[in-house]
Order: sequence, then C-alpha cells, then structure tokens
Amino acid sequence: MEPGNIVIEIVIVLATATIGAAVFERMRLPAIVGFLVMGALVGPGGLGLVSEPERVSALAELGVALLLFEIGLELPVDLLRREWRSVVVSGTAQVVLTVAGVTGVATALGVPLPSAVVVGMLVSLSSTAFVMRILSQRGEIGAPHGQISVGILLFQDLCLVPFLLAIPILSGEAGSEAGDLVFAVGRALVALVVLHTTARFVLPWVLDRIARLRSPDLFSLFAFLMAIGSAVAAEAMGLTLAVGAFVAGLVVSASPYSHQLFTEIVPLRGVLLGIFFTAVGMLFDPLAARALWQGIALFVAAVVLLKVGIITAVVGWVQRRGTRVGLLTGLALAQTGEFSFVLAAAAAPAGLLDASLRQTFVAGSILTLLATPFLVRAAPHIAAFITRGLERMDRDAESASSSPLDGHVIIVGFGQAGQTLARVLEASHIPYCVVDQNPQTVESARQRGEPISYGDATRPSILTRLNLQRARLVAIVTNDPEATERCIATVHGIAPDTAIIARAHYVKEIDGLIAAGASEVVAEEFEAAIDIFSKVLLHFGIAQQSITQFAEAMRMEGYEFLRGSARLPIDPWLAEVLAEVTNEWVEVPPGSWGERTIVDLGIRARTGASILAVRRDAERISNPSPGFGIRPGDSLLVLASTTELQKLRDLLAGID
Repeated sequence: MEPGNIVIEIVIVLATATIGAAVFERMRLPAIVGFLVMGALVGPGGLGLVSEPERVSALAELGVALLLFEIGLELPVDLLRREWRSVVVSGTAQVVLTVAGVTGVATALGVPLPSAVVVGMLVSLSSTAFVMRILSQRGEIGAPHGQISVGILLFQDLCLVPFLLAIPILSGEAGSEAGDLVFAVGRALVALVVLHTTARFVLPWVLDRIARLRSPDLFSLFAFLMAIGSAVAAEAMGLTLAVGAFVAGLVVSASPYSHQLFTEIVPLRGVLLGIFFTAVGMLFDPLAARALWQGIALFVAAVVLLKVGIITAVVGWVQRRGTRVGLLTGLALAQTGEFSFVLAAAAAPAGLLDASLRQTFVAGSILTLLATPFLVRAAPHIAAFITRGLERMDRDAESASSSPLDGHVIIVGFGQAGQTLARVLEASHIPYCVVDQNPQTVESARQRGEPISYGDATRPSILTRLNLQRARLVAIVTNDPEATERCIATVHGIAPDTAIIARAHYVKEIDGLIAAGASEVVAEEFEAAIDIFSKVLLHFGIAQQSITQFAEAMRMEGYEFLRGSARLPIDPWLAEVLAEVTNEWVEVPPGSWGERTIVDLGIRARTGASILAVRRDAERISNPSPGFGIRPGDSLLVLASTTELQKLRDLLAGID
C-alpha cells in the first residue's frame, strides 16, 4: 500500500465519524454508537473503503490517552471523599460479582480462564459518557438511582487502571510462576510510584513556568505534550499509555491550571476518539457475526440480565435502597462502555481475545449500546411491574397505621427540602409524618425523634397506613421525577380531595405532575429564576413590595411568562405591577449632617414620595409633620412609585 493511502483512510474515517455522529445525534442516540455503526459500514466487512483499520486505530490510541488524561482531570475527588463508602461498596460488589459471574459462564463454555477473566472485565464496565447523558436529558442525575449510577460509573472508570495492569499478567508476558507474578506486580507498583512522584513535583512546576510566559500556543502544545508524554513514559516503564495519561491527569487536577488544560485537551480528544471508535466498528464483520450469533446473543444476555440482576441485588438488598431503585440503576448500566473497547484493544494484541471472541464482543457491545436508551425509557414500567405485588412494610409503617393523626401533612422524601419543611411545621405546631426510602436517612431521623417511616410512597398500602384519607395535605419533595409523578397519581386515586404540593426540577415536568393530580407544583428552575431577577430588580431600586407582588403574580400565572418563548415580551399588566405605588422602608444613609426637617429637604416637592412613618431606634413616629427632623440612620416608611423611590434615595444620599 502506498504511504499516501493512510492519509486517505484517515480522511474517510473522519468523514464517516462526522456523518455517524450527526445521524445518531439527530436520533437522540450517542455519538459513540454512530461511530461504531458507521465504522462497520465502511470497514472490510462492509463497503471495504478502509482495508486495514488496525493502522487507523494505532493513531486513535492517542485519543484513548487523551480520554484518560481528561478523566483524571475531571475526577470528582470531593465526591469520593464524601461518598466513598457507598461508592466503594456498591462499585466493588458490582465489578467483582460481574467479573466472577461472566468468568464462570465463559469457562463453562470452554473459554480459557485468562480470556474468560478479560471478558468478565469487559462486561463489568459501563458507558459513563452514554449513561450520564441519558440521565441528564431525563433530569434524573439527582434522583436516587442517578446518584448511585454516577458512583458505580466512577468506580468502574477507576477499575480500568488495575484491569490494564492485569493484562500482561493474564497474557503470561509477566511469567507464569508465582515469583514472576509477584515481581511483575511489584514492578508495576514501583513504576506507578515513580510516575506519580515525577508528575506531582515536575509537571506543576513546569506548568507554572509555561503559564507565566502567557503564550496560548505554547500552553496548548505543552498540554498535549504532557498528556501524550506521560502516556509514552508509562509505556516505557512497563505500564500502558492509558495508565500514564490517567495518572498525569489525576496529579495536575489539583493545579490551578486544570480548567485550562481541560479546555485545551477536549477538542482534540473528541476528534481522536471519533477515529478510535470508528476504527473499532471497522472490526465488525457481518458474516462472522452471523456465524457467531449464538455467542453474541449470550454476550448480550450476560451484559443485560446479569448486570441488571447483580446491580439490583447490590443496590436493593446490600445498600437497602429498595428493589425499584436497584432495577432503575441496573437497567441504566446494562451495557458495555467506552473503556471496554480500550481494554479490548489492549487485550487483543496480548492474545487474550481471539478473532471470534473479539467479534462477539464488538457486535454484542453495539447491540447493548443501541438498547440502552430503550431500556432506560422502559425502566420505570419494568420496575413497577416487578415490584407490583411486593408489599414489604417496615415496622414503622405498621405503627403509623394506628397513629391518631388527623388533618396532618404527609411529607414524602426527607432530604434537605423535606427536613426544612418538617422544622417549619414543627415550629408552627402543625402535625406531620414522613416517609422515605433511604434506610440510613430513616434511622438517623428516627434517632432524632422524627415521626418517620420507611417505605415506598408510590404504593397505596404505605399511604393508607399513614392515614392519607385523614391528611390535610401531601408534600412530595423527592428528587426522583418519575417517582414523584407516580406518587401523585397514587395519592390522587386514594384521596382525590387531598391537596398535593409537589416539587419539580424542570419545566418539562410541570404539566405531567398537574395532569397526574398535583394541586400545586413548585418548580426549582423557575424559583431560581425568580430569585435572581428579584435581586437584580432590588439592586436597581425597585420596591421590595412591588417585586414580591410581581413574583407572586408569576406564580399565580403558573410560570407562563417563564415557560413562554424568550422572544415574547412581558405582559403589560405584569410590568405595571413593578411601577405601582407601594409602601417601602428606606434607610437614611449615615452622614456628618445632624438633622434636617422634611420641608427643608423638600422630600415631597423634589421626589413626590410621602413619608408615612419614621423609625428611630426603638421609637416609631407615625404621620410626621413637615417640620419633623430627619437624622442619619433613620428608617422612613414612604408611599411612592419605583421612580419616586429612586429619587428619594438619590436625595438622601446627596445630603451634606
């Protein structure tokens, strides 16, 4: 093949990746799937436009290194410190059980043990980029299953490093004797320490010197050199490109230049990753896949059924988060991920994945990625179907059934919003009870004496035992939009006359919650917008009372102004609210002047404002006469429009 052909092949791959990303983004499917499918179309098994995908994938290994460098930069260390127990327990259990289960099945089918372990590793990893995007689009990142999914995905990403380190050991390159294995592991650990130490003390110092030169081009070059150079250095020490890049990214993540490094790396990383996954898709051979359809079907079943079962057990039973949350988490993570392809790319040259195994993996992985959006969409219905007959009740819910509560408030969810509401109700001497599905939350709240029960508020029996028929109001403040809608429908079905106030995150949730039976919906997205423009208007001298009336009018309108097109002007009557005459307290600024009468200041004549009262220390003077003296530090209750208020403030500020 002529040397220039590699350039032509790269151009073909780039064009293919671009088309694949555009088409699949249009279908709301991940670009990764588009890369894989389009790669299969133009590869040797398809149209044959690229005859040697291995040459292209060799270049794309740089994309893998940059991806690992980015992961190291973005690693949420604060989350690990805060939730490390949950992340470690759920992540370890899922990865270990998945690797063990797949290894057992593969060896029973005649796959050699080292290769079976590698297949288990491939299956244990899920797609961080894919799952995070789907959960974000559905507004479920903050939901219980979303938070658990993020923790497990984070742990899986961290597992790539030891998995890559295990490849030489499993392939026999490190030797088969126990001493050789110990030596290989020790050498890898020493290499990691050397790499980490060098990166920690050298890279930040060099970064600082580069940044002081204030050359954007030089900074960009060094960012790329740092990511690729650390990868090459790691490979020279017996590690892998990906491990070296990850360690370098992890070390410099604490640097003040980490955000700029991320900005420099992301564009090029996206290009090279597109090449990488397109090259992986080129490995797909339709004829071979047809001959291996049974193995591919078994691989897909292992990924979906085994992972869903294991994650449901870990989340639902080990972490005691409930079967429903476990199923939602398992169905979200029921695919192989981008790091599975990275691991497969390292295992194939080491002889751990033969042609048939690799073909089975590529074809099966594409199918699991394609199936994930549909599994996530159907997850709530699947979870409802499976848990429909399960009426597990906690002793607290049993005791609540005999509670004499009447005219009380039922709080569903005991996060920050639920706890704040409970404190307000308690201070107001309004009876209430709480139901939550997090056993740790229930236990800690019960120790503080809270009237809380463990249970799933989407089940009629739970609500009945909490005396729903005699409740005055139900406040649903969970962070799970799907569970919120189901809970509203259940409450409305049992007690249609009971008021329901629900919390929502985004605009798209409001109509569904109202249709399900909610009396009122508090939208956090809109309340934040109202809070922001209220502070902005106050900063420009608009009366606080006018701002409050304006915000309340928006709420009464169901946030219609905020939900409408950004091009539509505000309703005239809403604008008039801000300009209405209102009562407002105005502080007289401190100054060196002693006292000036109202008539001397000409407040009425110069501003149009009328003073209704003056507050001085603990004394309040109502309807002061024109000869009353105003002093620095007084508070004036005035009747004025927004314009008149601003004139008064300017007048008082200009007194000398």
